[in-house]
Amino acid sequence: MRIIRYETPQGGARWGVLDPDGTVRAAEGDPYDGGLTPGAAVGDSGSVRLLAPVTPSTILCVGRNYADHAAEFGNPVPKEPLIFLKPPSSIAGPGDEVVHPALSGRLDPEAELVVVIGRRGRRVAPEDAMDLVFGYTLGNDVTARDIQKSDPQWTRGKGFDTFCPLGPWVDTDFDPSDVRVTCAVNGELRQDGRTRDFIFGIPELIAYISAFTTLVPGDIIMTGTPPGVRPVKPGDTMTVAVEGLGELSNPVVAESA
Repeated sequence: MRIIRYETPQGGARWGVLDPDGTVRAAEGDPYDGGLTPGAAVGDSGSVRLLAPVTPSTILCVGRNYADHAAEFGNPVPKEPLIFLKPPSSIAGPGDEVVHPALSGRLDPEAELVVVIGRRGRRVAPEDAMDLVFGYTLGNDVTARDIQKSDPQWTRGKGFDTFCPLGPWVDTDFDPSDVRVTCAVNGELRQDGRTRDFIFGIPELIAYISAFTTLVPGDIIMTGTPPGVRPVKPGDTMTVAVEGLGELSNPVVAESA
């Protein structure tokens, strides 16, 4: 099932389900507690404005989870998962503008497979970790690279408003074990990798993270980005793609005065 959030004509948000033919159906219920019941069709994915499909309380990100990406910036491969956070205010949806802040001279997109948590968990063993997974979506860990490098912590460089595009849906039946993850800018392929090259796999990441914080439904884990990172500028369009899961595109705009 592909689960979405979409904007209603009144300007609110509600849950929906995307049919295989692209039809958007209104849905009742809670996707994490009892599931959703699809209802009447409200349009198709081209006529309905899709929102970020999750509203996580915690956005957990994994740095340097592809060896080639660590190498391209001259960084060592971590011996254990390198975890950082993004604020919920950084979330953007499919097609939303990503703002290039005036404070930064270099903005980089980072294509990522995103794990969506569906059950509460604390101190979860690796062999039980996948029981917590609700589904998967796409993410872009947008980074003000110069600020990230200048600060001892990554919060500012990773945490500007609009720096976490997510979407366009959550797929609850997706197999993430060996899929291609890419980022193209204006149609030009830049990043290119496969999830089989993760340094730390999804069960290991869930176990590591849940050892220090409680995961709750709707939380997300951004699993790291493949090599090929290069900067973007206002006017560019970034397109993250995960094989078999979909595409997520966002334009870059300059910060207004």
